[in-house]
Amino acid sequence: MTELTGRRSECDVLDQLVAAVRAGESRTLLVRGEAGVGKTALLEYLAGRASGCQVRRAVGIQSEMELAFAALHQLCAPMLDRLDSLPAPQRDALRTAFGLRAGPAPDRFAVGLAALGLLSETAGERPLVCIVDDQQWLDRASAQVLAILARRLGAESVGLVFGARVPTADLAGLPELPVEGLPEDDARALLESALTGPLDAPVRDQIIAEAHGNPLALLELPRGRTAAELAGGFGLPAAATVPSSTASSIEESFRRRVGVLPAPTRQLLLLAAADPTGDPELVWRAAARLRVEADAAGPAIEAGLVEFGIRVRFRHPLVRSVVYQSAPVPMRQTAHRTLAEVTDRELDPDRRAWHRAHAASEPDEDVAGELERSAGRAQARGGLAAAAAFLERGVMLTPDPARRAGRALAAANTKFQAGAFDAVPDLLAAAEAGPLSEFEQARADLLRAQLAFVTNRGGDAPLLLTRAARRLEPIDAGLARATYLDALTASTLAGRLATPGGHTLEVARAARAAPKPPDDPRVPDLLLDGLAANFNEGYGAGVPFLRQALTSFGIGTSPEEELRWLWLTTLAALHLWDDERWDVLSGRYVELARRAGALSELPLALSTRSMMLLFAGDLATATDLTDEGRAVIDATGSQFAPYAAMGLAALQGRPATVSALIESTAGDVAERGEGIAISVAQWANALLHNGLGRYPEAMSAAQQALHLQEYPDMHYPGIANWAAAELVEAAARSGATGTAEGTYRWIAAMTSASGTDWALGVEARARALVTEGKAAEAAYEDSITHLGRTRVRAELARAHLLYGEWLRRQRRRTEAREQLRTAQDMLEAMGMAAFAERAGRELRATGETARKRTATAAASRELTAHEAQIARLARDGLSNPEIGARLFLSPRTVQHHLGNVFAKLDITSRSQLGHALPQYGG
Repeated sequence: MTELTGRRSECDVLDQLVAAVRAGESRTLLVRGEAGVGKTALLEYLAGRASGCQVRRAVGIQSEMELAFAALHQLCAPMLDRLDSLPAPQRDALRTAFGLRAGPAPDRFAVGLAALGLLSETAGERPLVCIVDDQQWLDRASAQVLAILARRLGAESVGLVFGARVPTADLAGLPELPVEGLPEDDARALLESALTGPLDAPVRDQIIAEAHGNPLALLELPRGRTAAELAGGFGLPAAATVPSSTASSIEESFRRRVGVLPAPTRQLLLLAAADPTGDPELVWRAAARLRVEADAAGPAIEAGLVEFGIRVRFRHPLVRSVVYQSAPVPMRQTAHRTLAEVTDRELDPDRRAWHRAHAASEPDEDVAGELERSAGRAQARGGLAAAAAFLERGVMLTPDPARRAGRALAAANTKFQAGAFDAVPDLLAAAEAGPLSEFEQARADLLRAQLAFVTNRGGDAPLLLTRAARRLEPIDAGLARATYLDALTASTLAGRLATPGGHTLEVARAARAAPKPPDDPRVPDLLLDGLAANFNEGYGAGVPFLRQALTSFGIGTSPEEELRWLWLTTLAALHLWDDERWDVLSGRYVELARRAGALSELPLALSTRSMMLLFAGDLATATDLTDEGRAVIDATGSQFAPYAAMGLAALQGRPATVSALIESTAGDVAERGEGIAISVAQWANALLHNGLGRYPEAMSAAQQALHLQEYPDMHYPGIANWAAAELVEAAARSGATGTAEGTYRWIAAMTSASGTDWALGVEARARALVTEGKAAEAAYEDSITHLGRTRVRAELARAHLLYGEWLRRQRRRTEAREQLRTAQDMLEAMGMAAFAERAGRELRATGETARKRTATAAASRELTAHEAQIARLARDGLSNPEIGARLFLSPRTVQHHLGNVFAKLDITSRSQLGHALPQYGG
């Protein structure tokens, strides 16, 4: 293939990518740069060099951004004959997303996993290179799924390469190939290669200067110039001087070239530009209605602006944009109206509605109603962004003020669900400009409060939610109670940074006066009554309500309702020290958030689950979920503190990482009023310093974490339990006996009412730290017994460590070694490096050299966290497709990782994993 001028290094990168894919690896790459800089040429080079590979393409089209999964369908359409090879849930999700079957809205992750399966199956026959150009114009659903794919490719022999001017946040962190302007010598060579006649030196220099090395500009700027202009020695006329922006320069060149075309040709190009499908038959049918003859395409083809083949393809996206934007509005409306007339209302009703909407010159209830129906179909396919776009357009076309206000409210709600938070305030304003019923106004207030909660996680949200709840009391008592519960959630997250009137105790007092449920209390009612009692009357008063809520949760409720209340339910389990239910509910939370494609909820679900796994000692899986949460946050642009990441880094004993996370968190959460993050940060700091044996620093951090409540006697759910446990240990080791004993009594008041093994184990461990002699020894043994019955293995390992340290100080070295060896083995297997090193130091102090890991766990042979996670799931009996579905990997990648596991552990079958895995947290 002809080498691109001045692009040797970029071509080398693409050649290496193809070589890796041919060798059985997967690669992702983001090719980014300004319009016309040569991204598409490089992608064409890639396609040409991919001999021996299959090449599949998709391109983002600005006018198609409202159609859910449009770009993903472009990419996957040639592979749909392999759908039957996918597991049924994935197959159904993809068919629903593509409108091939009716069904409930598919989970975005299930669609992504299905697409991953298709790519993997296709690449199984021959390596596959997927090229996605103009990524910045992908529809939202496709952009999210393709970004997920890019992060989950493994050993499928797939290359996924994006081209983008300004890539969306979905692709943050992917390997990049920045494409910049050509150096002057290469720019000069490219310009001269495109010229057919002499070029005056000053003109050449001006073109090169104005093009800034942009290849498309270098090729376009001389077009349309007369020989005299190019070679006459007078330079370019002042009137033709190019605008300062390179993109504007190119657009102006295309605008001149389009402007001189015959009227029928311009009309044909407008039809093609207005139709995002690139379907030539559709374009020609529309052209026939406008009496545009077939020979009208000739001048545009000869000018190099468009190709009419299997698809209609413009030379560059800027050509499409120039053709469309330069046409008068009435001509655009005519084009859309004609395209709507020739679009099949049965086979493609949504695109027909979209064209009708763009053709409308005034409000039209018939078109608005059709858009509303399209929104319903889009939402059923999981296309919330598309549904919101249809509704938003419908608002503008609705003539009746009351109906327009109602649709604006529906559009605002759908935008909110889709995570397009920036659009919600304007739509709410449009809704409130029209007549709203009292109930609709209350819903608008509620949506505004929910928006404040999701975007800021604190600050004004508790107060706004409390006000919305009060407004709902005489209208809908059930919704009012649910809103009070949301207000308590918001106040929990806002903590000390809540706006006055929105502090937790203030919200709890308002909630206590809420109307009682008309029927038997449901789980949300029990949660509300339990939390209100906890804050108003004390820990013990809330326990019966919260325990009944946990017992009843999930019985006779829909998945949607479960998802609605799962965070507070997991919080209740944590508050009650119920590790068993915390484990089950946090897993369910992630499952439902993924299934629903609830990207605004998923980061909180992943963080909640990760926190549970940290206490369980499964740091490997917690790392995976933390990384996934970061990707979702980046994709949605939501604001969310790195709760689990701070705890993970603390347990791993990484001071620099913890400090960096705390520093970045402090400024962010202070701005948006997310006070609980300050306490989580200080708890993580205390955890880190206790692990490192820096007890005064741990004590100070734990005290700051416990300052969360404005009211000193308030038993605050969540991290207060954890921070108190850290404070007892740090204070006891720092000689601050009074602080240790006072905090122990605070813990004991809770744990006696809770009575779970986790609670009693932590209470016994704290009691041992503040007592001496046989009472301390009995307390340590009680702690180990209770914690040994729980899922919180990290707590158990620390109990062994503390007991071993106590025994060493009693000069009972043999017994101390037994406890310290147990602690070190557990802590090393979990990856709790600082605590493991602390156990090692104590072992050395007993006169024993701390044991090293066996040869099978030598650095070069250790399993990665990802391999260990896959190995554990395989050991537990999951098949490769089941592991892939759990971890969002293709079965082929799972098999690749298992091959590495078998080699590193020197085993040959899954049946041997049980014996080989214990040192990996098995």
